[in-house]
Amino acid sequence: MSDSSPLPPVRLHPEAELARDALSTPLLSRAARLARWAGPDTRVDAGGGLVDEQVPAAAEVLGLSGDDAAADASEAWRVAVDAGLVEVVDEEEGTVRAGGDLALLTGGSPQDVLAVWLAALETVLADASVPDLDGLVDEDGEVDLSALDWDPEAEAEFLDGVLGNLYLLTAGGDTSGGAPVPLPALAASVIVPSDMGEPTNDVLEQVSDAMMRLDDQFRMLQPVGLVEYQPVDEALMAEADEEPAAPLDETDVSRYGMVRLTPLGLYGMRARLLEAGFQAPAVGDLADKGADALLDGTATFPPAAAQAETEQWLQRREPLAAARELLAAARGSDAGAPLRRLRCQQALSLVGASAEPALREVLDDAELGGLARVWLTEHGAVDVPAPSEAMVYWLTIDTVAAQLAAEGNSEELRALVEGLARQHGGFFEAVWRVDHPATADVLEAMGRLHPDKKVAKEARKAAFKARSQQGG
Repeated sequence: MSDSSPLPPVRLHPEAELARDALSTPLLSRAARLARWAGPDTRVDAGGGLVDEQVPAAAEVLGLSGDDAAADASEAWRVAVDAGLVEVVDEEEGTVRAGGDLALLTGGSPQDVLAVWLAALETVLADASVPDLDGLVDEDGEVDLSALDWDPEAEAEFLDGVLGNLYLLTAGGDTSGGAPVPLPALAASVIVPSDMGEPTNDVLEQVSDAMMRLDDQFRMLQPVGLVEYQPVDEALMAEADEEPAAPLDETDVSRYGMVRLTPLGLYGMRARLLEAGFQAPAVGDLADKGADALLDGTATFPPAAAQAETEQWLQRREPLAAARELLAAARGSDAGAPLRRLRCQQALSLVGASAEPALREVLDDAELGGLARVWLTEHGAVDVPAPSEAMVYWLTIDTVAAQLAAEGNSEELRALVEGLARQHGGFFEAVWRVDHPATADVLEAMGRLHPDKKVAKEARKAAFKARSQQGG
């Protein structure tokens, strides 16, 4: 991902709801319980971790039992320290007290709670990048690092890349959670080169190894509330040890693991991306800004996100005043103006009949008159003056330019181009004369898109004339 181009917008849940989600996550609730349990007799080692003698008591407080009880209790304590719920008072004596942030969990704002949760998330993400050290302990009880092929920075980048791709798959959708993603597809998204046709056996082996790493990592990330995860079927791993797994089909893909960001996880990933310098918009960011920011900001949004953003913007304004502001912001001859006018038209469709006076005020405007006539006609207004031929052609160029900017060479645009050339006799002979900054570019695009070679040639000739006219 590039940090210079904006990511698709996300639709976040309200912060109060996300804060409640954060407080109910197993890991943060355990960390808070340990922070309240800790007292003058609690002792920690030089790194701030509970001394071994106190881990069983911590596990008992948390109601943990079984083989993982000690590890889970130690992790919850580490989160409590890193998130500011517990503070080390004296490093030499190893004494602790409640941290200043503990009170925020009950008396702070939703933003305060989410800040504590984000600190807990960073601890878990760091832990998830550390490999399993089982089997690397030598006869003296020391970890044999020479047997460990581990690059901490590369491992953290790998996990960040996977989570970034999961965010991309979630962002811009109609919901704030997204559909679960098969683990093989997610692993392949960071391993298989985009220009590779059929993956080689070596690449497939790398994907398989990545899946196993991710299976461990997502198991760790689920208790902090970042993801919902259905682990890899353990029976499948046993099968894989015996012989290579058969190609997947749609019925058994879930056995290979399924993962999705939770609404809280979506919030957390966006916060981390913003911290890393990415442009990561969220629906609602533009609600208190001007119409110019709305039309420019939603220019690259998917339709559902653009509509949701516009609805929030309109909710804060009186309809007629909003319509006038939108129309004023839609003017311009710059490269982004056609798409602004398209977004303006879409926004005005949400305003309703109360916008009619604003549309009538721009009937004689060279840039907005055609748009206004379309809106008024669609809303059943009476006494709408017919557009001149010049206005019809100008609006046609503007509309195609907007579609090019919004969708590129899409099938919908191809159909529009075919329809225009078919409906208007002598279209290209007339349209190259249109005084619109995008005329030549639109005609060149029509030449590329039209399937009829003769018509495409006419479009290219018209584009040449238009560019010559602009140059003159």
